[in-house]
Amino acid sequence: MGRSSASSVTSLLRDFVAVLFVLSWISASSAATRRFKFNVEWKSVTRLCHTKPLLTVNGQYPGPTIAVHEGDNVEIKVTNSISTNTTLHWHGIKQLRTGWADGPAYITQCPIQSGHTYTYKFQVIDQRGTLWWHSHVFWQRASVNGALIIYPRMPYPFKPKPHAEIPPIVFGEWWNGDVDAVEEQMMLGGGGPNVSDAYTINGLPGPLYPCSSSAKHTFVTSVSRGKTYLLRIVNAALNNEMFFAVANHTLTVVEVDAAYTKPFKTSAIMIAPGQTTSVLLTADQVPDDSTGGMFAMSLTPYVTAPIFPFDNSTAVGFLRYTNTTRKTRMMSSQQQPSTFTIPTNFKLHNLPDMLDTQFAMKFSTSLRSLATSKYPCNVPQTFDKRVFVTIGLQLQDCPPNRTCTGYDGKRFFASMNNQSFIRPTAAILQSYYHDLKRPGYTTDFAEKPPAEFDFSGVDPFTLNMNTEFGSKILSVPHGTNLEFVFQNTNFLHMENHPIHLHGHNFFVLGYGFGNFDPNKHPAQYNLVDPVERNTVAVPSGGWAAIRFKADNPGAWFIHCHLEEHTTWGLATAFIVQNGPLPSQSLLPPPHDLPSC
Repeated sequence: MGRSSASSVTSLLRDFVAVLFVLSWISASSAATRRFKFNVEWKSVTRLCHTKPLLTVNGQYPGPTIAVHEGDNVEIKVTNSISTNTTLHWHGIKQLRTGWADGPAYITQCPIQSGHTYTYKFQVIDQRGTLWWHSHVFWQRASVNGALIIYPRMPYPFKPKPHAEIPPIVFGEWWNGDVDAVEEQMMLGGGGPNVSDAYTINGLPGPLYPCSSSAKHTFVTSVSRGKTYLLRIVNAALNNEMFFAVANHTLTVVEVDAAYTKPFKTSAIMIAPGQTTSVLLTADQVPDDSTGGMFAMSLTPYVTAPIFPFDNSTAVGFLRYTNTTRKTRMMSSQQQPSTFTIPTNFKLHNLPDMLDTQFAMKFSTSLRSLATSKYPCNVPQTFDKRVFVTIGLQLQDCPPNRTCTGYDGKRFFASMNNQSFIRPTAAILQSYYHDLKRPGYTTDFAEKPPAEFDFSGVDPFTLNMNTEFGSKILSVPHGTNLEFVFQNTNFLHMENHPIHLHGHNFFVLGYGFGNFDPNKHPAQYNLVDPVERNTVAVPSGGWAAIRFKADNPGAWFIHCHLEEHTTWGLATAFIVQNGPLPSQSLLPPPHDLPSC
């Protein structure tokens, strides 16, 4: 091909890209805009016979559900009506070129100060399903959270088609005391935090807790026998992975983290903090009149660190059949939803044991992408950069003249590649965008651990476990195929760690127990239909490998979604640099972006 021909082809390609960019802009500008108003405020709430001020959005606990459609523009005006800072994060939204709306404090934005407002603006592109939102300052997300539903443009790709949807089911934790005080005490003494007093289903603990035997404190949802329902489930708990089951009913998993999956049946699910799971449930049982046509929906922790104190209780809600026997129909017709009689003779069928790692691993490895022509699995077949990251808890020597309440008189911390992350005093994204000379971070995060050892087999408590503190992050060119291998360490104990990645979905190529072997395990990767997620549960005593194309310009947080671990430093961040095209560059910051 001659020089003039090559120049013509280049010109045509440039024009074609420009046309696509204009068309995408026109499409975005013509899309529907959904607007919401959120007010972060205190509200008096009573649970377990304890009344306390609880941080809420619009006075709701959990907060309001955001429902939008695929392709919508979304604007959420957040007013901070409390005396301390706040931010909100739209967990799982990819924020394509709109990192300013992602929300984690001092990563993509400075917090919203008391009395101020900030409007988060983004478009929902190529995503559909169940996500959620939550505060991303300190431990505010204990009560500042809610579901985020993205309705698809096309019909659901799974069968049977649901007759109806049950309102989103949000799991959480309740403390009788002040959650801020729990966090402050943990950091002051360096020990583990006080455990919650109850688990909750949509903010309600259920009849197994004190002062909670009435329908007022129990989640109840009604179904009709013979119909199929879609359940959207969110784990918003601060510090616990969860098992969930519905007595006598089989669940069919059809979507996780707003990505469709190959449907599979299961007696229960394991769901880590930060994750969402959508399931089909067919009301195919014959209810017992003695229980008022109700079947227990039970929630209990999946525990991988039994050496630490944990809340070993169980929250219960109920699935209530409304078209059962004549006796049950008569009882139901005489009762309003708020006056249901909660049965006392219910049974918790299908719920795994709290220590059942085998079930948790089987559930996680059963998840597969749909991988069809309409919903392809675009997993990168190769990688440009592999980052091997050790994760886990460590002990820090107690500073002089201090009393530390962690193990052996020391302080608990957590790390990635032996760095406990410290957030800068100015947001990383703002510093990067404005090219500040002293940005508060460096881009030399270690791409492998500083020392090689038997990560999963070390004798706990015997080695020097002091960590380093810093703000080292990664920086990669636009379009880099990144592979992260997260390796659990056994300095203190093995524990399941849900690692959440902001700004991108990723594909889970594989899991394993023990140490990751780069000469053996990559050959066992699933590169055909690996599950697509935004939060991966790295198995207790093992590893997980993920891969994605870093093609969303901005600064993005990576962290454990067990809030105590993020507070202890199990986090870092990475920058995706602008690409060569205008459509591959970060948009300018909005005029109302908060300042530090």
